[in-house]
Amino acid sequence: MMYMHYCKRCQRVHMLNGHKQFCPRCQGVITELKLSYLDYASMDESQRVSFTVCCADDEQLRKLSTTYRMYKYSKWYKELQRQLAQPAIHTYTAPEPGPLENAVSIV
Repeated sequence: MMYMHYCKRCQRVHMLNGHKQFCPRCQGVITELKLSYLDYASMDESQRVSFTVCCADDEQLRKLSTTYRMYKYSKWYKELQRQLAQPAIHTYTAPEPGPLENAVSIV
């Protein structure tokens, strides 16, 4: 599915498949927009330019943006959590094994 995103650094609106977090052009953080792909596609060139100008304003961008609520179930989020949860490897020297005090021998 196509979703609309805005990159403040590039000052561009991107049509991206899925709920992306980073700009494909500059790798900056992007904002997901409430605007649907079909609504954006039906705009003419002047409406698109006007919309992009609105997105450049922080207050208007907050009103135009949305938060993807299911991001915790997405592949990129699970992969990030897996990478962060990787245990640290600790090394230590084990003491020399001594005689077994309670050992039983079977003959």
